[in-house]
Amino acid sequence: MSSLIRTGIALDRELLEKFDRLIERKGYGSRSEAIRDLVRNHFVEEDVASDKVIVASLTLVYDHHQPRLSEQLIDAQHDYKGRVLATTHVHLDRRNCLEVIILKGRGTEVKRFADRLLSLRGVKHGRLVLTSPGPDSKS
Repeated sequence: MSSLIRTGIALDRELLEKFDRLIERKGYGSRSEAIRDLVRNHFVEEDVASDKVIVASLTLVYDHHQPRLSEQLIDAQHDYKGRVLATTHVHLDRRNCLEVIILKGRGTEVKRFADRLLSLRGVKHGRLVLTSPGPDSKS
């Protein structure tokens, strides 16, 4: 037996038309799939705001010729007390590297860690993507 429950919502025509264009642009198979994603995103935001344990990926592009930057990145990850789950490092060209750091921790500490790395001299661009491991996750 399915655990899905059917429900209905009322939207004004203009909002529904915009939503349908979004669904098509993003490639959702149905309105239900899109609505489920919106609801899940809301709960991830709540987990982050309430400082629950979250998981995240921090992507950095940086100039590896910047003095001490590689050392600072490594030191910061060691200082993060085992909450760095994995790191992937890619050489983009002779000067630039891309690093993806997978993190797990409380929302505020993950954001603080990301801000620390993103503000380092030589980091050209970065983005933190937050998500939740779900309601059964333990810290």
